[in-house]
Amino acid sequence: MVAAVVAMALVTGLVAGLLLSRPLASWRRRTASSGGRGSRWSMGRLAIPDDQHGGLSGLGRKTIDSLRAGVVVLDPDDVPVLVNPAARAMGLLRTGGTPGSIAAHPLIRTLAGQVRRTGVRREIELDLPRGRDNAGENPLGVHLRAMGLGAGYISVEAVDVTESHRLARVRRDFVANVSHELKTPIGALQLLAEALLDATEPASATAPDLSEDLVAARRFAERIQHESTRLGRLVQELLELTRLQGAEPQPAPEPVAVDWVLAEVLDRTRTTAAARGIQVVTEGEKGLTVYGSDSQLATAVANLVENAVNYSGEGTVVRVATHADDDHVQIAVTDQGIGIAPNDVDRIFERFYRADQARSRSTGGTGLGLAIVKHIASNHGGRVEVSSTLGGGSTFTLRLPASPPDDLATILPSAGIEAGPAELRQV
Repeated sequence: MVAAVVAMALVTGLVAGLLLSRPLASWRRRTASSGGRGSRWSMGRLAIPDDQHGGLSGLGRKTIDSLRAGVVVLDPDDVPVLVNPAARAMGLLRTGGTPGSIAAHPLIRTLAGQVRRTGVRREIELDLPRGRDNAGENPLGVHLRAMGLGAGYISVEAVDVTESHRLARVRRDFVANVSHELKTPIGALQLLAEALLDATEPASATAPDLSEDLVAARRFAERIQHESTRLGRLVQELLELTRLQGAEPQPAPEPVAVDWVLAEVLDRTRTTAAARGIQVVTEGEKGLTVYGSDSQLATAVANLVENAVNYSGEGTVVRVATHADDDHVQIAVTDQGIGIAPNDVDRIFERFYRADQARSRSTGGTGLGLAIVKHIASNHGGRVEVSSTLGGGSTFTLRLPASPPDDLATILPSAGIEAGPAELRQV
């Protein structure tokens, strides 16, 4: 992926230089020949020589054509003015509205429109279905990067990541299948452990003490029940993480009241916090709204609060604060726990990574809670941040968009990728 980013940066610089150097040189020549009265603008935008629409020549054109990354440059009217063979092979073009013309893929045009509106570079990685009826077995995985070149021109680079997406799907499917197969025997172990505990329980408080063998059997049954419960939770979280990573379509975003999320989190964590004498306090702004899945957002915040409770000392306070600015809603969870070492901060969102192995085992953690939080935040267009001092507690901040997400994905079901030359495809 680092190589892909470097290639994209090189492509952007090269395309910008090729497209903007010629118009500037042409304008200078016209200005010099007309005594400074030449106009830089044509029809309200920077003029581009006619030969740009037919393609560049020379070393620059050969360089762009040799790239494995697809390159599409759109003018202010979303008409492709520069396309290399890799972009054509990926199926990023369509037949235009007039005979003999071509148009960019709807996704490319949508991405370019967002860059023009916001002035911010956009990157997105997704799977596009192949074929007109979206029935292709192997979707095309692409990493798209759109950047403004000035005067309304947008450069879009596309890198084929189909193979890495295929391997990720294989891994997700394997984890999901194994987890499903483990659910039945784990459930059976839990039931057998409960039955064994019931069988070895004294008949009454006045009954004679249990024999040494029965005491040992009861101790083993309690341990089996504890470990099987922990294993069952691990399997459940693996399945949840698999769903968040794309094994199932994400639900359509809906308005979610942050006050409801906090109330649900307090209800979920009340028993665990009370057992350790920890008080969970909410503070900050009320009446805030975010957009997404209410159940997923409640799970993310609950995981942060449970993590804070597990790593805090008895009798301490965990604070959940809310705040909103123009663009984001922040939900910050602050504890008075053991903190995180600086060399562990960058890795705590990895699956199964534990900053304190012994403490994680004693609290029954699975090592997946923060990874789930990270994926939920990413799926909602947000992110999760952490600030921590070793021995001085930690603050995890969930930042979510305060406005509905751009409806970029809505065009995907009807915007499949078709193989073959552009002349055979329709917009």
